Amino acid sequence: MFILLLGLALWWAAHLFKRLAPEARAGMGKSGKNAVTAALIFSVLLMIWGYRIAPTGAVWWGPSPMMKGINNLLVLVAFYLFAAAGMKTGLTGRLRHPQLIGFSLWAVAHLLVNGDMVSLVLFGGLLLWAIVEIMVINRADPHWQAPAHDVPIRKDGMAVIGALVVFGVVGMIHAWLGYNPFGA
Repeated sequence: MFILLLGLALWWAAHLFKRLAPEARAGMGKSGKNAVTAALIFSVLLMIWGYRIAPTGAVWWGPSPMMKGINNLLVLVAFYLFAAAGMKTGLTGRLRHPQLIGFSLWAVAHLLVNGDMVSLVLFGGLLLWAIVEIMVINRADPHWQAPAHDVPIRKDGMAVIGALVVFGVVGMIHAWLGYNPFGA
């Protein structure tokens, strides 16, 4: 469990560094961006490794066909929000934090089907990070204005297609790893 917690702590620190110590981060210049990127990649590797080797611990609930369906829908919406944010679709003009909202949905989806202690630590810790990140950003810039830009409808369509492709690929990877996200 220590490695998982270390990965989570590094994830939190790397993401919040820019927000909580902006002068220090700015002083690092381009090398700071590379260091944060390296820290994030390392944190993900630690979380994956820590999750796979940690004992399951207490189990309070498990996946059911209904919860898998809800999980899949939430993950698909999360992937769409990521794509929409990256493509600056019409939705991003109405939501302040589409990626963080999508990330939160992804974490909640995983908590619905993984009711063991290790999953609660991982996905609960990531959900808590996303919520804290939203609060920190909102506090730093409380007067957010939606960007005023016209968005071609094709961008929304491309975001939907991108989300479906990523959802399919991620689903296949999960099945290959032994975590079938489809079916019973």
